[in-house]
Amino acid sequence: MKKNDLITPEGTRDLLFNDCLARREVEMKLAALFKSFGYSEVVTPGIEFYDLFSGSSRHFRQERMYKLTDSKGRLITIRPDSTIPIARLASTRLASAVLPLRLFYNQAVYENNALLKGRSDEIFQSGIELIGGEDKERADYEAMCLALEALRSFDADNFRFEIGDIGYFKELVSKLEADESTREEIRLLISAKNYPALNDILDEVGPKPVAAALKALPRLFGGAEVFDKAAALFTDGRIDAILMHLKDVYGKLSELGYGGKISVDLGIVSHVDYYTGIVFKGYLSGVGQSVLKGGRYDGLLGEFGRPCPAVGFGVNCDDAANYLRKNELAPSISAPDCIIFAEAGHSAEAVAFAREIVNSGKVAEIGLHSTLEATKEYAVKRGIHTIYVIGGKTEKIEL
Repeated sequence: MKKNDLITPEGTRDLLFNDCLARREVEMKLAALFKSFGYSEVVTPGIEFYDLFSGSSRHFRQERMYKLTDSKGRLITIRPDSTIPIARLASTRLASAVLPLRLFYNQAVYENNALLKGRSDEIFQSGIELIGGEDKERADYEAMCLALEALRSFDADNFRFEIGDIGYFKELVSKLEADESTREEIRLLISAKNYPALNDILDEVGPKPVAAALKALPRLFGGAEVFDKAAALFTDGRIDAILMHLKDVYGKLSELGYGGKISVDLGIVSHVDYYTGIVFKGYLSGVGQSVLKGGRYDGLLGEFGRPCPAVGFGVNCDDAANYLRKNELAPSISAPDCIIFAEAGHSAEAVAFAREIVNSGKVAEIGLHSTLEATKEYAVKRGIHTIYVIGGKTEKIEL
């Protein structure tokens, strides 16, 4: 007996009319923004070889991926990330393209969140990847300003933007007496803000000043005061340079007109490990998680044989669309302007008349009921106020 043919898998859902309109609104806003800054769209396959996501900086935990095999028995995964496939694309089919490459995408990613109830396994994303270019600082500002403008396009008043630098965490964790798996566990605990477990593991790996700084990392959040708090916990030459650079970025973004929207979060440690420098997240008011994530990843393309710097971000279109709908900022389904009813023997003429209505810029629906009375009843239920009757002559009825 079939048990699952009337439901969708956990972590997925059907999108109905207004949901589709809201998501399309997000996609169109972002595509227009990206194109206006010189970005070109690419699409990567929905399935990729498992090997693509098992490199040194592109390692995805296998239990978080959906896996299958191809006709030759090779392990395949449904795309869990868009940045890695685009890095592959930039290093292969676009290997001879002039740098910098400005690419954008609109596509879904899939991640098994079985242990995180309420989280979607299918996420539609729009984002950009800025690959190459001699001046990494200019590229960072371009990416961050594009991210800020993306958030502003959804709601100019109710967004916020957090910046950090993954180098701060990586410098601290490199000083621990811990193996790679322990360091990865620490990163995941910081990302989840699991303070008790984080404290337990750090008490065992020392040294104490470094451990103390890492314990405080999830709480190093706020305004310019964060830099002084971080410096008081642990300093050396490399960490000082990271904090000074991030402080400069914070100040310049504020001067660009985003003051009051920018905050610092040194606890941004993404679950993907390819980031190497500036990292950032974007939020919309009332949405419980970030709707935008991104950062600099200078080592990823080198794994595909084309070493060059890169920076990018992705927007969760579904979260942004839900925000627009919740705040009545998205378009909604409206009734057609009219319905066309054909008397017997006049079906072709009705279609031709509907085409004229459509070509004039209005929305017309061709009636499929056999009588005019049934058509009127249907029109009332749909909120359609005009009926055109096509027969020996054309008659217009207003309801």
